[in-house]
Amino acid sequence: MEKPQRIRVGVVYGGRSSEHSVSCVSAGAIMDHLDPEAFDVVAIGITPEGKWTAGESDPSVLVFRDGQLPTVGDEGPELALSLNPATRGQIRNAETGELHATVDVIFPALHGLFGEDGTIQGLLEMAGIPYVGTGVLSSACGMDKEYMRKLMAAVGLPITPEVILRDRTELTTEEKANLGLPVFVKPARGGSSIGVSKVTDWADLPAAVALALEFDNKVIVEAEIVGEEVEVGVLERPDGSVVASVPAMLNGTGDSVEGFYGFETKYLDDVVTATIPAPFDEDMTTALQSMAIDTFQALNCEGLARVDFFVTDQGPVVNEINTMPGFTPISMYPQAFAASGLAYEDLLRTLVEEALAR
Repeated sequence: MEKPQRIRVGVVYGGRSSEHSVSCVSAGAIMDHLDPEAFDVVAIGITPEGKWTAGESDPSVLVFRDGQLPTVGDEGPELALSLNPATRGQIRNAETGELHATVDVIFPALHGLFGEDGTIQGLLEMAGIPYVGTGVLSSACGMDKEYMRKLMAAVGLPITPEVILRDRTELTTEEKANLGLPVFVKPARGGSSIGVSKVTDWADLPAAVALALEFDNKVIVEAEIVGEEVEVGVLERPDGSVVASVPAMLNGTGDSVEGFYGFETKYLDDVVTATIPAPFDEDMTTALQSMAIDTFQALNCEGLARVDFFVTDQGPVVNEINTMPGFTPISMYPQAFAASGLAYEDLLRTLVEEALAR
C-alpha cells in the first residue's frame, strides 16, 4: 500500500524583532519534533534585516550554546513567497525565479514585531496559504499590551493596573500613588522580557522608560502584583473545540540577578523551575483553565496561545496573552500540554492539522 503523502510544513523563523534568537531556538525545537513520517519540513530563515533565505537544515544548530545566541545568516540566496493564491505555497529564488519549494502550510515560529503582531499573518492571508496560529486582528491586539488589556477588561477579566506612556516619559503624582512601588516598565509591544525593568525607586523610572523606548515608542508601567506566577496553554483542535492545559507554576522568578522573570532567567539561567501541574485544588485549576479560554476568546484567537496569570490571595489576575508562545525545549507551553497528556509531537500535529482545517 502506498504511503500517504507527507504534509510540507514551511517553518519560518528569525525575523526583524528583538526576539530573533528566541525564534531560532523555537524553530529548532519544532523542526526536531515534527514527525518525519507525516511531515516534510522546509526551513525558511529571515535575517535580522528582513531577508528571507533558506533556513538551517540541522535543527541541532538552532540552540543556545556556550553563551552564543543563534541567528539567521545572510549567506544564502534571497527567497520570496508567492503572493498569488493561484500559486500558493510556492517559494522561489528571488533573483532567478527558480522554484525552491512548495509548502502546504506555514508554521510562523516568529516572536515579536513582524511575526507575532499580525504582519506576517496578513501576508499569509494575502497569499492564501494556511498557517499555524491566530489571525491578523488577534495577533495585533495580543502583541500590544494596551489593547490586549482593553479587550480583556471589556469582558470583565481581572487585569493588572497600568499606565500607558505615549508622547510623555513621566508619571503624574496621582499615577505614582495609584500604582505604588515596585512597578514594571515595559515596551508596550515586546516579548521575552526584553527592555523590561523593575523599578523600586521613582528616581530610577527615567532610565527604565529610556530602556523601554529603545524597543518601542509606547511604554507601559504596571503595578507589581504579589502572587504565584502561573501559565496556562490554550489549544484549538481541528474540530474547533478549545481546551486548556494544566496550569504551570513558576518557582524562583524573583531569585535571579534581574529580580524578575527576565530574558536571562527565561532562556540562559537555571534559576527558575516549574511545578507542572501547579499544586492548586480542583476549583482553582478549573478557574484558571476557564479564564485562559475566556481570554483566548476575548481576543478572538485561533490555534494556540499561552495565558499568564498572577494567583493572588484575592484570586487570579490575568497578566498577558502570548499568541505565539515560546517552543524552546524549556518553554512552558509544550511542557504544560505534555503534563496534560499531549506529547510535543502530537501537539505540533494538532496545530498543523487545525491550520489546514481552518
